Amino acid sequence: MDIYVIRHGQTDANLRHELQGRRDIPLNERGREQAQRVRALLDERGIFFDRVYSSPLGRAVETAQIVSGGSVPVETDDRLLEMDYGPYEGMNLRKPAPEVVTFFSDFVRNPAPDGMEQLSSVTARAGKFIEEVARSSGERVLVSTHAILMKGILEYLTPGSRGDYWSKFIGNCAVYQCVWRDGAFSVPVEVADAERG
Repeated sequence: MDIYVIRHGQTDANLRHELQGRRDIPLNERGREQAQRVRALLDERGIFFDRVYSSPLGRAVETAQIVSGGSVPVETDDRLLEMDYGPYEGMNLRKPAPEVVTFFSDFVRNPAPDGMEQLSSVTARAGKFIEEVARSSGERVLVSTHAILMKGILEYLTPGSRGDYWSKFIGNCAVYQCVWRDGAFSVPVEVADAERG
């Protein structure tokens, strides 16, 4: 089984440099164009999907619909929701709270501020989801989600990363692929990016 994980396309909150979290903010036109660009890249490679999963938030669902070409229904799962930022949701990242700056400066050693979901929780629910998907039917599966949850999936699939993905930039509509064969996952690799092709 091939599993493709994508971050949703751009939203206006991305442009405003806000922590979107679980607010249901739609794609903007640029976000839709990014998703269409990824669909075109996958078309060129003959990649279509048997199963499509998404966070229930509209920006992820619409990204999944565009990238999958509407060929199969989108199945939503709450485990694919973005990290719960609690009281920090909507915060302007150009003027972050001091405790958020501390957290962002070293994700591995510094716990999330009070009221924010811990990264260990993100990785745990991401891992449970991806393990379940690996045992489902389908040769090619698309998973549409959010930046931090996507990093949680990548962390889970790369046990030796030691937290490297937490500080890695993952752009809107970046796509990673991993392979599930003989009861094991391959290390995920980036296979498409709406901006770079």
